[in-house]
Amino acid sequence: MNTSNPLLDFSGLPRFDLFRPEHVTPAIEQLIAEATEVVNKLEAPSSDVTWDNFVIPLEEATERLGRAWGIVNHLNHVADTPELRAVYNENQPKITEFFTILGQNEALFDKYKAIRAGAEYANLTPARKRIVENALRDFRLGGAELPEDKKERFAAIQEQHAAISTRFSENVLDATNDYKYVVENEADLAGIPDDAKAAARAAAEAEGKAGWQFTLHFPSYFPVLQFASNRALRETIYRASATKASDAGIVFSELEKWDNTSNIAQLLRLRDEEAKLLDYRNFAEVSLVPKMAESPDHVISFLEDLARRARPFAENDLAELRAFAKDELGIEDMHAWDVAYASEKLREKRYAFSAQEVKEYFPEPKVIEGLFKVVQSLFSVQIKLDEAPVWHPDVRFYRIERDGQLVGQFYFDLYARAGKGQGAWMDDARGRRMTTGGILQTPVAYLTCNFTPPATVDGKLQPSLFTHDEVTTLFHEFGHGLHHMLTEVEELSVSGISGVEWDAVELPSQFMENFCWEWDVLQGMTAHVKTGEPLPRALYDKMLAAKNFQSGMQTLRQVEFSLIDMHLHYDFDPNSQQTVQQLIDDVRQKFSVMIPPSFNRFQHSFGHIFAGGYAAGYYSYKWAEVLSADAYAAFEEAVEAGGGEISAETGRRFQREILAMGGSRPALESFKAFRGREPSIDALLRHNGMNA
Repeated sequence: MNTSNPLLDFSGLPRFDLFRPEHVTPAIEQLIAEATEVVNKLEAPSSDVTWDNFVIPLEEATERLGRAWGIVNHLNHVADTPELRAVYNENQPKITEFFTILGQNEALFDKYKAIRAGAEYANLTPARKRIVENALRDFRLGGAELPEDKKERFAAIQEQHAAISTRFSENVLDATNDYKYVVENEADLAGIPDDAKAAARAAAEAEGKAGWQFTLHFPSYFPVLQFASNRALRETIYRASATKASDAGIVFSELEKWDNTSNIAQLLRLRDEEAKLLDYRNFAEVSLVPKMAESPDHVISFLEDLARRARPFAENDLAELRAFAKDELGIEDMHAWDVAYASEKLREKRYAFSAQEVKEYFPEPKVIEGLFKVVQSLFSVQIKLDEAPVWHPDVRFYRIERDGQLVGQFYFDLYARAGKGQGAWMDDARGRRMTTGGILQTPVAYLTCNFTPPATVDGKLQPSLFTHDEVTTLFHEFGHGLHHMLTEVEELSVSGISGVEWDAVELPSQFMENFCWEWDVLQGMTAHVKTGEPLPRALYDKMLAAKNFQSGMQTLRQVEFSLIDMHLHYDFDPNSQQTVQQLIDDVRQKFSVMIPPSFNRFQHSFGHIFAGGYAAGYYSYKWAEVLSADAYAAFEEAVEAGGGEISAETGRRFQREILAMGGSRPALESFKAFRGREPSIDALLRHNGMNA
């Protein structure tokens, strides 16, 4: 194999130090050719189809292609350049075409059916049986049973869908990177924290501008919404953020090519057509086939029930906020751009602390140390700094060991920057499996966030300070990473997060968030940026009292997003006269307590459902929150029984029954093995202060 091309070197970790955009096309073409050759051989008729002579060689061939493309895909999201984007868009159709043809291959489908019907099946491990069952399901969903003319159209849909989803993401990224708002008078920045102002000043200076420059990257714009006394500035920034990549945002960018309106319409039409080709009534039904939820109606019923329970609390939250804004802040008519500001002021008055005060106790080095301590205590592992080539100087690399043996490794890419997609996510660089040579391939994860980078203040580099919400985000993504890295399954297709039902994937991530609220944990992960003192008990008590501040409004907001997503893919006709905005407006009229302004176009940057795999699946966050809250209740029960919040015994059980099992058995079985019963919504309502 030509290892002068780093994308063709599978001997170890990705060679980011050697990667160049010109490596992509030759590597992908070679790997597709090699995989196609293997597929052609496996298609040949055989009377003896076994796991070893069929499944293993097929997985070997596709794993190499998947790993190489995974590197390209990752870099396209964290280090976007015109050159990389061009080769990504050139090669994405080839990848889509290969896997679409593979998913429709009747000869391969027949061989999986032969394994399922053969004598060997009874002796396969549960993990291998699960892989066979998943493969049969995926071939059906991939169009393998369609007649040839429909297969051709199905393949065209997949290619168009991939291209349009990519264009959707690129539009959001470009609109985000393009927007720059400079404030020239410091008096207009009253209320904004010093670290946010320092970052804005540095951004302006970097481009040779006077003043303070704000962007649509979260660490830049959100402090304006949360703290700026200048209402006009808040409105300007809110409007820019709420309309990016949309028809309403053209007034700012003056570039119609970034408008995602037509991309949304096309994606919904393609998904609907795909569902009809597969003989389903709508895309929501297709989406739910590999998930825990029984049906779209089941999901909608769950969401509406949650909305009903949350609504009285949300109405009370909003009434209090409106009254406070009017009486204390002089805001007679509260608008969307006032909500974060008024909420922060109300929180400060009611609980006598501010988010900025809390932030000073969470310098990045101490937070990372505390996170690692929790993980090491829970799961009897050790986390150590490691070395590997990286794609940016800010990226760090670590290894996880247990009893001196390597378990997994991960990259930390924590800071926001130009050319990097928004939000936070975990992705796999390599999955765990036993190779044909009997060597254990350990898993590797990418953990990506968009926090404020360290800033130089008065000539001295200050550590990045995390808000408590950002600390929670860090724990959330690390939970995904643990799901990937602490698996003990040795079959690639069901190790880690692979093969896990999509609506259960958020269980470990949301589970880990709970530790950010434990006193013992916070003592080990806080140190005031100036004094080094840990978080005071008095401030912690105030934070805890405020934990469920506006939880009713927040719950309804997530339910609103989930219902919009589900209805768009269930009972919305993309070929009718009804528009997406009209459907959104209808859902909001029924379920929202505060409706956003008419210019709001949040859907135009709703990457989760239009570019991130959550189509008809956004409900998963709330669905899995039921599971995660109930799972964490096991730790609360251990405390009541005399143990600490970090119950090593309970942690071992969670690792053994949830993390270790990966996708090798149904998620509900794993949950029941851990808790000894079916999940209950009671813990979720209690954790959100809505159990009254």
